[in-house]
Amino acid sequence: MTASLLSVRDLHVSFASEAGRVDAVRGVSFDLEPGRTLGIVGESGSGKSVTSLAIMGLLDDNAKVTGSISFDGQELLGKTDKQLSALRGNGIAMIFQDPLTSLTPVYTIGDQLVEALTVHRSMSRSNAEARAVELLRLVGIPSPERRLKSFPHEFSGGMRQRVVIAIAMANNPKLIIADEPTTALDVTIQAQILDLIGTAQRETGAAVIMITHDMGVVAKTADDVLVMYAGRPVEQAPVRELFHQTRMPYSIGLLGAIPRIDKAEKEPLIPIKGNPPLLVNLPDACPFADRCPIAVAACRTSEPPLRDIATGGAGEHRVACIRADEIDDDGRIGGVPVFPIPELPDATFESVPREQRPVTLAVDNMRKSFPLLKGAIMKRKIGEVHAVKGLTFDIREGETMAIVGESGCGKTTTLLQIMDFVRQDEGEITIADTKVSELHGARAERALRRDIQIVFQDPMGALDPRMTVTDVIAEPLRAIGMGRQETDARVDELMDLVGLDPAHANRFPGAFSGGQRQRIGIARALATNPKVVVLDEPVSALDVSIQAGVINLLDELKVKLGLSYLFVAHDLSVVRHIADRVAVMYLGEFVERGDVDAVFDDPQHPYTQALLSAIPIPDPDIERTRERIVLQGDLPSPTESASGCSFTSRCPLYKTLPPEQQSRCQSEEPVLTGTDAHGNACHWR
Repeated sequence: MTASLLSVRDLHVSFASEAGRVDAVRGVSFDLEPGRTLGIVGESGSGKSVTSLAIMGLLDDNAKVTGSISFDGQELLGKTDKQLSALRGNGIAMIFQDPLTSLTPVYTIGDQLVEALTVHRSMSRSNAEARAVELLRLVGIPSPERRLKSFPHEFSGGMRQRVVIAIAMANNPKLIIADEPTTALDVTIQAQILDLIGTAQRETGAAVIMITHDMGVVAKTADDVLVMYAGRPVEQAPVRELFHQTRMPYSIGLLGAIPRIDKAEKEPLIPIKGNPPLLVNLPDACPFADRCPIAVAACRTSEPPLRDIATGGAGEHRVACIRADEIDDDGRIGGVPVFPIPELPDATFESVPREQRPVTLAVDNMRKSFPLLKGAIMKRKIGEVHAVKGLTFDIREGETMAIVGESGCGKTTTLLQIMDFVRQDEGEITIADTKVSELHGARAERALRRDIQIVFQDPMGALDPRMTVTDVIAEPLRAIGMGRQETDARVDELMDLVGLDPAHANRFPGAFSGGQRQRIGIARALATNPKVVVLDEPVSALDVSIQAGVINLLDELKVKLGLSYLFVAHDLSVVRHIADRVAVMYLGEFVERGDVDAVFDDPQHPYTQALLSAIPIPDPDIERTRERIVLQGDLPSPTESASGCSFTSRCPLYKTLPPEQQSRCQSEEPVLTGTDAHGNACHWR
């Protein structure tokens, strides 16, 4: 047996609050050996990040920490901040979720790398700069000598996270803690970052703690998994056993709530109903009992301990559930699923061929560019940002069309052009048979606004915290002149439709959870009976357990009301589940478009292939054997208007072509060809 590098025993962390003592972490224990990766998963508020901050010694002074944290033979609890500072960045390094706030904005990248080196080592400035260049090159940053002088704001999100990883690697630490390191990044950048963390682990021989809510990331990177709920571990097992021999209902629910990119079946997702408990004055009972579909009376008499369970696997498997022995490998008890699959109403319009359904939204040759200005007082135009370049598509009744692509490709600009009713110089936007170019006056725009509504990404930012839910939902109804009595009845009807209790209509948004707030946003969007609902990353800010319920709701509403959705997302797993058609966007243009199953099962454009291969699949057997296409470099600047294919600089196919074919890629811009069911913009596909 290899000696443990990190040993955590009975870790408890609590904070004082006005409501009482908050028990954020309750009895966490685990061992981590050198070179191995522990994945810690769970919903927001489960105690994942607090556990990592306790290990680093970065908790606030009001935190009370008990138990034991032993690192490399040293007990960390009880050490002074000065003693812990000698370990941070040296023996233990941390990669935080937001790379921009992890870096000091007023210091160059080079200064921050050099500081990380010289604080812990006796080395000259020149030697430290040479090591900094080596680290930047190792994490894939081009022209590292020049980029040492850059400031953090001059880097993209993915590049900033690479710098943070370089700082974490600087002193060859024995332990790297990665706290949601890819949450805010595009899937292509996520794949690069996960590979870089693997590189860092190989280069330094470090152990890694990977904190994430993405079970696909766990399947790809972890050796062992710790599932946390309400501040304590509820299941602990080697990664393969955790995915294939799951025994805790909460873990089964997490896996069932995830849409999978490798499954074409349109089965409803399995949400975990309810919300995690407040960690104040918890009763002596299973904290998951109120949300558990198989809870019995005994679950509420005492909190079950984390105990060993025999599953026939190779490693130790521990579960905090009194009914774990009754659950089989398929997540069933007595042949019945622990979480029953929800039923959705049948869609009558699906039997009608697409070409026979009415068009609810049509976009023809949409273009949008922004002037690039220079000068503090006398501004002059020095170029243009080409955000959207000639998009053409339509959406039919009862259909969901998704637009996917990396940040900066023009997705949000496309939505804003539609929602702002922007007249096109050489094209047209048509909403429910009304052409935008023919609108005259605010009254005509207000009338058309009834037919198209939007649901935003951040449910809290989209709702006025000073307005009650009644006022939020009723605002568009009052704007169109609906009477008070009719408005109140409509608000109650909408709240019931989206699964909220109408009795809570007089509460403020702050009294609701994230998933409930997004349901309020959906209810508001449905108030005027629109024909088209625009969805801008509507589930990206939600936990996977809550996300599943919102996705099922959108599916149900589409069937009940015959809605059309224009869906923008970077999570292709969600797109595979919810969309009927998909368009892949790169630098303002569609590079592939068609029926969702055709595009996902047979991706033709190299960019689409890279996007799909970057999505982690929540199955370690599949995830660790599939071929992955990792794009090199970041998205080119939209200010450039080079001839030829805009994807050439990152295209893995281009590098394999003979010179004469490469010449065509460089000089001739590809056009979208193929059928309406599936087409792409690549010369060689």
